[in-house]
Amino acid sequence: MKKSIGRRLGILAGTAALAFVPMLSNAAAYPDKPITLVVPFPAGGAVDTLGRIFAESISAQTGQSVIVENKGGANGNIGTEAVVRSAPDGYTVLLAANGLATNPAIYPKRTFNELTDLRPVAYVGYAPLILVVAADSPHKTLDGLIKAAKDKPGSISFASSGSGSAPHLASELLRLTSGANMVHVPYKGGAPAKLDLVTGRVSFMLLNPLEAVPQVEAGKLRALMVDSDARLPQLPDVPTAKELGHPELEAKVWWGFAVPKKTPDAAVNALNAQINTALKDRGVQEKLKQMAVTIGGGSPQEFDTFFRQQVAKWADVIKKAGVSTD
Repeated sequence: MKKSIGRRLGILAGTAALAFVPMLSNAAAYPDKPITLVVPFPAGGAVDTLGRIFAESISAQTGQSVIVENKGGANGNIGTEAVVRSAPDGYTVLLAANGLATNPAIYPKRTFNELTDLRPVAYVGYAPLILVVAADSPHKTLDGLIKAAKDKPGSISFASSGSGSAPHLASELLRLTSGANMVHVPYKGGAPAKLDLVTGRVSFMLLNPLEAVPQVEAGKLRALMVDSDARLPQLPDVPTAKELGHPELEAKVWWGFAVPKKTPDAAVNALNAQINTALKDRGVQEKLKQMAVTIGGGSPQEFDTFFRQQVAKWADVIKKAGVSTD
């Protein structure tokens, strides 16, 4: 009798164990098909470059294809909305940048809300913005540029790749904190803006290292200031904003991953682990170093906290500067 009961219990235990195996397999299966990584900016820029670095790493980790899809326009709004409207299954992922935190204040008539319609996954890191002028510009220092703007209001102009972009808002922060009267000249993209900057049609521009360093090294632009905690190895002679007495110019470009709000925890946690693994990979680290990226990482909750802080900070700057595209 005891043997019979023991045998039945063993069979039941074995059956329960077998029933549990598919549950574990299904939980561990993500991803079991290709992932679409939406880059809300055109191909060739810093966000696109980062997207392809992480797509390659996540694909190598999971054995699944990661397809980079560029959906540019409206400072990232078009690509962001595409992700918001996608199925919340972890297979459509957004590589977000500063616009994720600044667009709520700049585009109040949007039909979606980044704070409630998206779920942060992981923080990638940040890179400094570099203030550059034409190589033959008469402005040799940041303070000299500010003084010229104050001496002759409206004579100093700054270019951006579009209203509401990170370079635009960082320049507005400079204008507000310095008290200088400077004129914003928005362009439809970075290429025409940089062309007019090199030829001196506009006075200055703030660029990320991927765009600025090659132009400085080629002698087409001169860097006056870098917004980082320490000088860049690529531009060791260029002082930081803090060194120049402007610690308030804390405006960097940053990146992070997000998914639709109702994406399951299992997918979010798996993606977070894959992104953090990528950030620890020496090959990825070397590529990010070349872009002057300070590596982030961490949990979804940490990225969510950072994101909300950025929303609050830039909403204040945007209001004071009177920036709006609606």
